[in-house]
Amino acid sequence: MTSNESERRRRVPAMAPEERRAALVAATIPLLHEQGLDVSTKQIAQAAGVAEGTIFGVFRDKNLLVVTALIHALDPQPTLDELAAIDPRLDLRLRMISAANRINARFTGNARLLSAARMLALGGEHHEETRQRMADARERLLASLTAVIEPDADRLRRSPATVARLLLQFCGANTYGPYGDPGRFNGAEIVSLLLDGLLITTSDSEHTKTTGVQ
Repeated sequence: MTSNESERRRRVPAMAPEERRAALVAATIPLLHEQGLDVSTKQIAQAAGVAEGTIFGVFRDKNLLVVTALIHALDPQPTLDELAAIDPRLDLRLRMISAANRINARFTGNARLLSAARMLALGGEHHEETRQRMADARERLLASLTAVIEPDADRLRRSPATVARLLLQFCGANTYGPYGDPGRFNGAEIVSLLLDGLLITTSDSEHTKTTGVQ
């Protein structure tokens, strides 16, 4: 190494602990999308461009880094902002379809992260913060979706909060669990299932007979 190179290296300020934490979290999130909780500290260090030991200078252990990354990645605020931007003057069905599409996008885009967070939350007493964060995110999402539905409360047989909860359950079932099949049902189909049900009405039957369209 030349003297000039050595001088430049000495002049480069060390990254502050908070900056280092942020850089490690940013490097961890894509790996969690790809591998879930199986990601290793070696892989994280390589992605962040640091030595593996650097991780433990700012995080107590891998678990704390993973939890921090999950909390950051699963922040519901971007989705809440999208729901708040839905025009309340639109018809109820259109508002709910718009909301369902956004919620589907959140669930499918973060499917592996949400599964990892659930595994941690169910993994014992050391993950109380993870459980609390997930519960808080669910309640905030429920409140925002309820606000989207609220203007048409008088048209519904159940409260806007109950309708919002059912819509979230439908979207969740579309993504997770043994019968989940992401992408099979879009927002319009989910909202139709919730608002119209599955029974064919008389008007539907007459329409099919006269037009042949099912």
